[in-house]
Parts: sequence; C-alpha cells; structure tokens
Amino acid sequence: MKKIKPFGHLMTVDLYGCRKGVCDNLDLCYQFMEDIVNKLKMKKQSPPFIFRSDNEIYPDKAGLSGWVPLIESGVQIHTLIPKNFISIDVYSCKKFSTKDIEEFTKNYFSAKEVEVNFVERGVKYNTVT
Repeated sequence: MKKIKPFGHLMTVDLYGCRKGVCDNLDLCYQFMEDIVNKLKMKKQSPPFIFRSDNEIYPDKAGLSGWVPLIESGVQIHTLIPKNFISIDVYSCKKFSTKDIEEFTKNYFSAKEVEVNFVERGVKYNTVT
C-alpha cells in the first residue's frame, strides 16, 4: 500500500548547554535565521523578525524570540539566557534532512546536548477533497 504524502514536516530542536553569550546575541540569532534558510534551500517571504524579552519583567524568560516566514512555511527560535537553552522549530511543506539540521544547529550554537522530535503534519491533507 502506497503511503500518502503528508502536508508538512515539523522538526523541533532543543539545544542544551549552549555556548555562553549566544542566547543573548541578537546579531548571531538573526544571522542564524538567514543561514538556516540557506541550509534548508528554501525561500524567505520576508527578513527574519527577532524580539528581546524584557529580563526585568520576566527574568526566567530572558532571551530572544524570532521567526522567519518561508514560502514553504517557517522557522522559529526561542532562547533562554538563564539556562543557555535554545528551542528551534522548523516547519515545512518541503522535505528536508533532519540529520543535517540537527548537526547544523548544534554546531552553530555549540550545544552540549541536543533533543530532536519530528512530526508529520496534515497526514490526511492529500486524501481530503
């Protein structure tokens, strides 16, 4: 029986023990958003958006949050400075190499440990009319 193609693919990447200083580096995280789009061989709809959390109001959530919209869907990043933790979501209707993205993100932020999850989205999309 032929497998029905899902609408999209969601990869979540959690990076633990990232190199000190990267979680608060706006320029580095912005450049990461540019570079991961190139690594994925996808097309941006606009430049990345990156926001800094107010560390006085939310000290346990101090960090950066960003998103780059893609023609094929989007990439999100969230950093937490207190824990040197980075969470990345890659969602795409185009297939991509999860192994390449895992290695790319780990090396980019010098993470000590990586946790990856993968979900097929819209598994009934191509069966519904």
